[in-house]
Amino acid sequence: MKQKFTILLDLDGTLVDTAPDLMSAHNHVMKKFGYPTKSTDEIRNLVGQGAGAMLGRSIWGQAKKEFGKVQDDKIKKEMIEEFVDYYGKNIINESTLIKGVKEFLIWSKKKNISMAVCTNKQEHLAIDLLKKIGIYSYFEYVAGSNTFDYCKPDPRHLTNVIEILGGEIKKCIMIGDSETDAIAGKNAGIPVILLEDGYTEKNTSEIYHDHLIKDFIGVEKIISKYL
Repeated sequence: MKQKFTILLDLDGTLVDTAPDLMSAHNHVMKKFGYPTKSTDEIRNLVGQGAGAMLGRSIWGQAKKEFGKVQDDKIKKEMIEEFVDYYGKNIINESTLIKGVKEFLIWSKKKNISMAVCTNKQEHLAIDLLKKIGIYSYFEYVAGSNTFDYCKPDPRHLTNVIEILGGEIKKCIMIGDSETDAIAGKNAGIPVILLEDGYTEKNTSEIYHDHLIKDFIGVEKIISKYL
């Protein structure tokens, strides 16, 4: 039996433009704990490594002298819990699919390609978002930041999912929008498709990738080369 091809996809900034709702949750927490808020463009540069990292990086940039307060485990835990709670209740107010995503997922299913989401968003939030935005049924597995004992950029976040799906490294590709995705893919030994203008502080030219795309229009042509 011919081995199925596997596509691993990031979520925030790759499948879904979640920045507006992440900004809302972020600013809710910042206001409550007395820190400066951010714009949508600024939030796009902070996403990719989970809620804790996003909140911490936000404060590093705005109030370095005060970050010691957030290193208090109790306060940090309270901030993350507040973020997750608020975001979970407002997860799809303004979030939208990246252009061409639905059509690409339909095509991939018709080609009998296995697909999974590998995200640094908490697993239950990722599943909830995928369901509410209408694309959950296309994926065979969803791995979040808390699914395993490790997450991106650790390549095991990807390789473990490939193993769970019964796939193989030589018949797999990663699609993401940041250096977190690119590092994980590169170290896992699989090709990386990178979206332009992703949720990252780095320029596209600074991030490893095998293919560069603006959105999902025409991505089928790239995948077909690997089938």
